[in-house]
Amino acid sequence: ARMIESRREKRPFERTLDLVDAIETHIGRAPKDKIHPATRVFQALRIFVNDELGELAKALFAAERALKPGGRLAVVTFHSLEDRIVKRFIADRAEAASGSRHMPEAQARPATFRKSGGGVTPGEAEIAANPRARSARLRAAIRSEAPARAGDFSIFGLPKLPAVERPGER
Repeated sequence: ARMIESRREKRPFERTLDLVDAIETHIGRAPKDKIHPATRVFQALRIFVNDELGELAKALFAAERALKPGGRLAVVTFHSLEDRIVKRFIADRAEAASGSRHMPEAQARPATFRKSGGGVTPGEAEIAANPRARSARLRAAIRSEAPARAGDFSIFGLPKLPAVERPGER
């Protein structure tokens, strides 16, 4: 980030390749590396600008409200940030409140989902046929009859990031 900031002070980035070259120069690249070092930078920028993690969290809360009892929630994630959010959501919604034996009893919360196995990853044959599938993970849960809970974003442990002002928005 500091490298990008200092480079922008010298001259603006005019093309994405300018940024790619600056990242590769700063970080370097081993010949055996399959993934270019700029890939994660572009991914991070896209996730931040599009608020992808926040949108995923909102979609999970919406699915909890929309699914009927017995309905199935299936989510395919493509990186660990997404997967952690889905995993935490399912764990939070599938467990009754737990407490400490040293504290007053926790308020009982009925489970709104039942876990449907663990995360499923693609096999070698699928990855060979579709290399993009290598990082995919499928998580699933089944909706219970309990009423949907309020959407509490604190369960995800998302960082508080500054808001992005987009052109034409206020």
